[in-house]
Amino acid sequence: MKGLEERVALVTGSSSGLGLAAARALAARGARIALSSRGGAKLDAARRGLAADGAEVIAVAADVSHQDDLEELVNEVEETLGPIDVLVPNGGGPAAKRALELDDADWQAAIPLALLFVPRLCRLVLPGMIRRGWGRIVAINSVSSRQPIPGLTLSNALRPAVLGYLKTLALEVAAAGVTVNAVLPGYTRTGRQIELATMRAEQTGEPLDEILDAPARDAAIGRLAEPEEIGAVVGFLCSPEASYVTGQSIAVEGGYAKGLF
Repeated sequence: MKGLEERVALVTGSSSGLGLAAARALAARGARIALSSRGGAKLDAARRGLAADGAEVIAVAADVSHQDDLEELVNEVEETLGPIDVLVPNGGGPAAKRALELDDADWQAAIPLALLFVPRLCRLVLPGMIRRGWGRIVAINSVSSRQPIPGLTLSNALRPAVLGYLKTLALEVAAAGVTVNAVLPGYTRTGRQIELATMRAEQTGEPLDEILDAPARDAAIGRLAEPEEIGAVVGFLCSPEASYVTGQSIAVEGGYAKGLF
């Protein structure tokens, strides 16, 4: 299970949910972990939990939608743990609205969070990866890039743009020993999923339990994913075993998306 000993991994959006699951998977492979989110008790609890499991881990508060925060984040991680070898960009989803409910302000607020933070982080860490001849970038994206989800217009539009950027980047840096991939989770039992279901229950009057169960019926496997199942795929893509995998968007959605590609 090891393979990332002495590697430094930065995972954003990692105080809970998919980001924390990815960080745990990387720690299990021996990586030294930098957690990051906007801060607060959840981030510190995540750090303490990983440390209790034996990981070397730090936690740095940062808002990924702010360029200055990203620069300070990368500087602090590299000063404390060393050069970043593994980057897992993960951010919260943009506001859930229908297409005709959106105005320019909604789009402008969503772009830094759902799109820009990924290339910004990549620009900060890639020069070092290229110099050292090794690196892994695995962005946590969404199945909405494959099959748009009603009511998530901003996510449906902006997350595929991230995939286009990552595919282009993968082709540019492959010869330098850096792989670039994305994981596309489907419906997963996270706080974000519960938040969206609650919003829909308030709008429609449907029982919350029925809304939470509905996505499971749409997946061929018939249940929601657990965060650890997404984290395991992130861990594999960052491992030496995945050295020939780059430029890929790996859907981990239990058979939710019905298209071929």
